[in-house]
Amino acid sequence: MIRRGPSGAPTVRAVSEPLDPQSGVRRVSVRWHRIRVDGRAAACLEAGEGRPVLFLHGWGLSHRAYRDSVRRLAESGVRVLAPALPGFSGTARLPAGEATLRGYAAWVIAFLDAMEVTEPVLLVGHSFGGGVGTVAAHDHPDRIGALVLVNAIGGGAWTRDGDQVRPMADRPLWNWGLHFSADLRRPAHLARVLPLVVSEALPNLVLDPRAFWQAAQLARDADLTTELTTLRRRGFPVVIVWSPRDRIVTEASVDALRAALGDAPTISVPGGHNWLLADPDRFGRVMTNVVEVADRARGLSRRRHWWRRARARRHTSGRRTSKTAPNSAEVA
Repeated sequence: MIRRGPSGAPTVRAVSEPLDPQSGVRRVSVRWHRIRVDGRAAACLEAGEGRPVLFLHGWGLSHRAYRDSVRRLAESGVRVLAPALPGFSGTARLPAGEATLRGYAAWVIAFLDAMEVTEPVLLVGHSFGGGVGTVAAHDHPDRIGALVLVNAIGGGAWTRDGDQVRPMADRPLWNWGLHFSADLRRPAHLARVLPLVVSEALPNLVLDPRAFWQAAQLARDADLTTELTTLRRRGFPVVIVWSPRDRIVTEASVDALRAALGDAPTISVPGGHNWLLADPDRFGRVMTNVVEVADRARGLSRRRHWWRRARARRHTSGRRTSKTAPNSAEVA
């Protein structure tokens, strides 16, 4: 099937790849795409039908590593789009000067345009993808309807000792690597996650080392508390998902996320940083819950927004009445 994006460039949809039969679970298929985004090559997968959900992968990996997780998410009755972010697995790197979280976020919107998605999406971002999603929601609230941050970067804090908080930018790369390797050595991760990381991260490093390490630096330095605070003020619906055994995105970082977002719903899941790769079935179950929570949060946000606008109108109307009252008395 040939689809054309806004630029007129052809988009090729690959033949559907069927799921293995599973009792009691609706079958979905995964479709692989090679497309053009802003005139440059990009790769993505698509699964399921229904309201659009955009899934953004973590640092060093790609959409392929999350294939089973995306399938499980699609089984909840949604259409999932999962691109390989710029610089990873066949998607061209960002131009010089645009390799920032804001540049990645702008690319995400261009990707939605290329896939002809016009309605606001539920954006699910894991790790680095969560940081990109935060900036996308901040900069393009008309395109992102709700945000789910799964073990996401952006809290800006590394450790906390009483009132003393060390920023994530102080964290040395060796410390990231130490805990990343420890996460992979978990018994539940050895058989499933380690092969995925080896098959994805190593080729990405070899094919485009510059983009690989630029993204690592962005993840290390990310402090998105300003953007998160703005989302809170707007009443933008955000759900946080985190695992207490995660030592890559630390507890201090997640606490900073929560503080910036105020009363954002938070779901705790067992496992480490890559729990959704280790257990796609659990991810599917959790995300079925999360989609419902995000929908409720979105409805509450809309009601709050309507109430604020109504109060503002009443306040403005009251001020106008008080200003015009003396003139009315004079006319009488």
